[in-house]
Amino acid sequence: MKQSEALLENNLIQQLVGLGYESVKVLGGDVLVSNLKAQLEAFNNAIYTDKEFDGILNHLAKGNVFEKAKTLRDRFSFTKENGEIAYVRFFDSENWNNNLFQVTNQVTQEGSYKNRYDVTLLVNGLPLVQIELKRRGIEIKEAFNQINRYQLHSFWSNHGLFQYVQLFVISNGGNTKYLANNRLQSVKQTFYWADDKNKNITELTNFASAFLNPDHLGKIIANYIVINETHKNMMVLRPYQYFAAEAIIKQVKTNNDNGYIWHTTGSGKTLTSFKASQILMEVPEVYKVVFVVDRKDLDYQTMKEFNAFKEGSVDSTANTNSLVNQFLGKFKDKKGVRKDSDLIITTIQKLNNAISGHYRNQLEPLKNERFVFIFDECHRSQFGDTHARITEFFAKSQLFGFTGTPIFADNASKNELGKRTTKDLFGNCLHKYVITDAIRDENVLRFGIEYLGKYKNKSNTLFDIEVEDIDKKEVFDDPKRLSKIADYIIAVHSQKTFNKDYSALFAVSSIDNAIKYYDIFQQKKEAEEHDLRIATIFTYGANEDNAFAQDFLPDDEMSMAAEPVSAYTLSHTRDKLEGYIGDYNKMYNTSFTTKDQQQFENYFKDISKRLKEREKATFNEEKDRLDIVIVVNMMLTGFDAKKVNTLYVDKNLKQHGLIQAFSRTNRILGEQKSQGNILCFRNLKKATDEAITLFSNKDAIEVVIMPDYEAIAEKFDEALKNLREIAPTYQSVNDLESEEDEAAFVQAFRKLLRNMNVLQSYTDFNWDDLPIDEQEFEDYKGKYLDLYEKVKRDTAKEKTSILDDIDFELELIHRDRINVAYILKLLSKLKDANSTEAKAHKKAIIDLLGGDIKLRSKRELIEKFIDENLPHILDEDSIEEEFEQYWQDQKVLALGKLCEEEHLDKAQFKALVDAYIYSGQEPIRDEVFKCLDNRPSILKARDIGERILTKMKEFVEVFVNGMVG
Repeated sequence: MKQSEALLENNLIQQLVGLGYESVKVLGGDVLVSNLKAQLEAFNNAIYTDKEFDGILNHLAKGNVFEKAKTLRDRFSFTKENGEIAYVRFFDSENWNNNLFQVTNQVTQEGSYKNRYDVTLLVNGLPLVQIELKRRGIEIKEAFNQINRYQLHSFWSNHGLFQYVQLFVISNGGNTKYLANNRLQSVKQTFYWADDKNKNITELTNFASAFLNPDHLGKIIANYIVINETHKNMMVLRPYQYFAAEAIIKQVKTNNDNGYIWHTTGSGKTLTSFKASQILMEVPEVYKVVFVVDRKDLDYQTMKEFNAFKEGSVDSTANTNSLVNQFLGKFKDKKGVRKDSDLIITTIQKLNNAISGHYRNQLEPLKNERFVFIFDECHRSQFGDTHARITEFFAKSQLFGFTGTPIFADNASKNELGKRTTKDLFGNCLHKYVITDAIRDENVLRFGIEYLGKYKNKSNTLFDIEVEDIDKKEVFDDPKRLSKIADYIIAVHSQKTFNKDYSALFAVSSIDNAIKYYDIFQQKKEAEEHDLRIATIFTYGANEDNAFAQDFLPDDEMSMAAEPVSAYTLSHTRDKLEGYIGDYNKMYNTSFTTKDQQQFENYFKDISKRLKEREKATFNEEKDRLDIVIVVNMMLTGFDAKKVNTLYVDKNLKQHGLIQAFSRTNRILGEQKSQGNILCFRNLKKATDEAITLFSNKDAIEVVIMPDYEAIAEKFDEALKNLREIAPTYQSVNDLESEEDEAAFVQAFRKLLRNMNVLQSYTDFNWDDLPIDEQEFEDYKGKYLDLYEKVKRDTAKEKTSILDDIDFELELIHRDRINVAYILKLLSKLKDANSTEAKAHKKAIIDLLGGDIKLRSKRELIEKFIDENLPHILDEDSIEEEFEQYWQDQKVLALGKLCEEEHLDKAQFKALVDAYIYSGQEPIRDEVFKCLDNRPSILKARDIGERILTKMKEFVEVFVNGMVG
């Protein structure tokens, strides 16, 4: 017999009572409020009159989820009826076992819809954890989608108390995951809990014992939820981050040994090190925590991230003098305000300067204080004299390193101090989370690696480039070879990046080659062979002998990038780079230069920002997109941008350098990005296998690298077979009898879509190899989208459906950058064609509009233009103009209709729509109400506001999105 949802729920509640929770019945909003009063009184050891409690409730009702997370951790002071000042606390973060834990189930809240939640954990009367259960065998994603629905429909009702939820838990009994409470989240932000050896704990009963016991849950809420100021959301640590931070804290509290954390690249080391630093600052024996990076750009990046995790938590050090003042507690910020922070971020170069030379005497009084130093990317910077200098000067300090690629005997390079490993410098590894762990947990992606050149003979990626073990530099640097590679990149770039929706890095072997490649791409652009936006960055120096560039911006007190101008009069590289920055300035209307150190740094920051910010919803693709950055070493380590999914490689890489470079592409982002694409124009197969073996183990190669094209094609065939069992032809989708059958079809076609998404990223991809042709695939896709539209319509009519919580993963469907310019091109072909061809062309356009999720909304209007306007246009060249006029007229009509239906002031509402289009920020309801002839009653306000906002978004979706020529 299958275990029902109710049984799963009751068993969980009994288990939680055994763990120390009090079971309470809270069926509706009123009981929730009266229980909250009783619990807050018990927790604060006080009694509140009704009037006092109303004041507390009003305070709790303010703000959104993000602001409420801060309220939870704060005290509220109010004046009691007898005139005394009193404080109420909502959560005890120092002694989390003092909090009062309760469990309840089936709480009903009425918002836009009536919702009933499964299991709720109350702490001091506030709902802090919400658990949604599905019976065994149901996809866990459905519980996730249900949570998203509740956030929209009812969490805000009843004083918004459910907006205090910090964590959600979703489970179907056999799979259990947790996540922080954020809107606009993806199921990718859900995590399994694990033990300290990274073994996942998936069964609900085991998860409840390990994670939900009051001591552990209290500690997680107190210490391991981060309130991110940049994104205005909450983040919760993953298990390996938690165990690493705990290991460092235990080490500091119990002994003086050093240690290091080996967490693979891309697994979120900055957040782990921030949390460890923040908790260590509270340990009385620790004088200060110093976070050390080895590059100036990371100094700035880390400061931004740390301050995002906690506002104003850290100032970066502009120079050695400000660092010394921070050590001494005399630091003043830019406004001259004195700030004595227990957390300092600095570069290793400044730290080295501070303990040598004339600063050393100033720091003498601190020699015996207990400092904790945390080194980021400790595989890179820690192998010179500096390490010894720090340990010798700060005799009582403790050192901890973080690295994704430790230095072992196998990959250690020799310097004057001999061969030294990470263990030699930092002692034992305190926690390990290697690349295979991260891929298994879907915290990073696998690599899809293609080696391109003459030795690859079984596929159509064969093209005539000498690759196989040619060590002759002149062959590698031959302009003919470079030009062929550039042609190849131009040919495949769109396919690899989902029509330029993602960006790529191109790693080349020397500054000379970076220059040659950039010039080749520019010549091809001028010849109109491509329209890619390409930039390059490398460091340049007065002596041009060294072909290998540094991978960092020189620190201002090391050798400057911009030395006195005279040193550069003959400098070829400098002039070239100045020209390339000039091209960049023209492309993006900026004004960077190499002639000024700060401006050169800002150029680097601008490139980084352009790649990093692509993932933001408000990013302007047309204006700010950057397709490829050519680099020698810069950006190949420590640089993170989720919208980079491809690395082209024409340089020799090995060991930690190879893993670091490849890892620029494998950050998780939604369903569409299924792997990091690596295109090697040199034979790095042996080096890749060795590197993966070194940083995980022998069996890891298959886990880390995507299987070859044939293996994915087989999976596709299997998915297709499964689909045809449910719907033998696309027409038979119409005959599916029940919603269960429709759900089975959606899940089967979605699996096919996922496989197609991966297949199409291989250069070998060819429809002729598949057992279904492109037209039939598109026909099935049309039926899939029809079902999606049906669910949307039913939801709007308040019908409930089992398809409600199934994820259609629409991002897998929107592939082409189809905009109005593209459609106009097709329309002019249609105008030219004879009647038989015209029919086919028209069908192609209608299919195209139906098969693209972004264009379906425009289909009716474009069809109307083809039928009614196109026949009367005599001059093909005026199609564009006529279409624009038609679109404008339709837009005005639609806006007029919307305003009439909803009784809106047209001018005011148009201004609101324009502001939304410009900023991407959804207007608040009050702004909408100002456009109404009469303000609605409180009871109706939310529904009317939601309805108008929905219509506004639909209007923008139809008339604006995707219509920029």
